[in-house]
Amino acid sequence: MAIKIPFKLEHNFEYAKLEKLTPLVRRVTARNPSGFTFHGTGTYIIGREEVAVIDPGPLLEEHIAALKNLLQGENITRILITHTHMDHSPAAAPLKNFWSAKTYGFGPHGGGVANRQNTEAGGDTDFIPDVECKDGTIISASDWNIECIHTPGHTSNHLCFALLEENSMFTGDHVMGWSTSVIGPPDGNMTDYINSLEKLLIRKESTYWPTHGSSIENVHEFVTAFIDHRLEREKQILTCLKRGINIISDMVPIMYAETDPSLHPAAARSAFAAIIRLVETGRVSCDATEPKINAKYSLR
Repeated sequence: MAIKIPFKLEHNFEYAKLEKLTPLVRRVTARNPSGFTFHGTGTYIIGREEVAVIDPGPLLEEHIAALKNLLQGENITRILITHTHMDHSPAAAPLKNFWSAKTYGFGPHGGGVANRQNTEAGGDTDFIPDVECKDGTIISASDWNIECIHTPGHTSNHLCFALLEENSMFTGDHVMGWSTSVIGPPDGNMTDYINSLEKLLIRKESTYWPTHGSSIENVHEFVTAFIDHRLEREKQILTCLKRGINIISDMVPIMYAETDPSLHPAAARSAFAAIIRLVETGRVSCDATEPKINAKYSLR
């Protein structure tokens, strides 16, 4: 769901072309545009001597073929996954075999929650990384070094990757360049998401490369705007409850009046995540033993 951000965003993606972005960073954008992916999944290529691919993308034959062709002859040694949604990780399997490269990620889908069976539909449950990366793991190659930052919230296994040589970060769907992330419980968690945003505020990277959207330069202002947006959503929920609107399905058309109605089901999941946080912090109660998306809520 898009928000009003107090700075300009530029978009200059080209499909099926290898864009040189910096001395160490290139990008190929998959042709899978949608209300959730914007122009499509941006697959990043890092390095020249030893090459890493970040978020190879969906199981889209055109995109897989483009990556094979555009990177022909290069020494691809690692495939890095920010998280296991279907527009990010499925292409890792065929490309891993084609390039004989190891995959890196936090863990399988739902790997950051206690009950992995209790995760949302639509995740890439087939992906299991060859190398599990935790917060602070350093992945080193001959011409680059990447630090893994665990940023749960959008998914429990979400990682951002900081490219140390360029003081930049690949932010996956944690910080996108065109919209806020959908936080879908139970694997998505709003408290974790806000905490992970605050975690970025104490870091020093000067540029973000999101998987969807263009680069972000004013990173702290951008992240602060995202936090403020989530806190404003909480205020909107509390206002609805004061007015006697106590069901999420009735709140969403009010809270997301400027959002395409086709995206309202996803908006409802994010509203649900916000309400769970309000229940956990003691500001809201529900009529069920635990929060449910179709429960009735009230102010405490």
